[in-house]
Amino acid sequence: MNLMLTVALVQIVALITPGPDFFFVSQLAASRSRREALAGVLGIALGVAAWAALALLGLQILLHRLAWLQRGIAIAGGAYLCWMGFQMLRAAWKAKPDAAAPVVDVRQSNPWRALVRGLATNLANPKAAVYFASIFSAFVGEGMSAATRWGLWAMVTAETFAWFALVAAIFALPAMRRGYVRASRWIDGGAGAIFTLFGLHLIFGRRTA
Repeated sequence: MNLMLTVALVQIVALITPGPDFFFVSQLAASRSRREALAGVLGIALGVAAWAALALLGLQILLHRLAWLQRGIAIAGGAYLCWMGFQMLRAAWKAKPDAAAPVVDVRQSNPWRALVRGLATNLANPKAAVYFASIFSAFVGEGMSAATRWGLWAMVTAETFAWFALVAAIFALPAMRRGYVRASRWIDGGAGAIFTLFGLHLIFGRRTA
């Protein structure tokens, strides 16, 4: 029980630290709909489930032995984040200063696309790989039972979904949506710049010897 509580605390601290997942969910909820945002949240949770499963199966050992794999993940993830950042910057450039509050047509919503984008956003973040290969793996000892291991897996996955579902619910509120409209150019532009800079840092920030 102490182990579960410790991992839950470490996981929530990692979740509440703003990153690509947070910016993706908040921007999607404010600009589109809560339904699409929740689909994106599900995609992020599936990404976390994949990283956690890999950690339980020996991700730390794999990345330690195959340095090129970690570098490849960083480059691919950085390229995807740069692409998302460019899309946001372009949307900010084209946004009209006097735009009205967005009216979401649920008939044209695409939860499946949001799910795929959420999954890709999470998987494209090499910091998730580092987190699960180091901090998360440190709590998983060789003597731990299979039930405990997969209990931790289920807990971090559910915790991720619950946190980002809360973020989606908050940013989908009418007041938040109105605030987003008033500052949409700055929000999209800022998020796009953050995504782009983070992606460039992943690509060029650290090179393997």
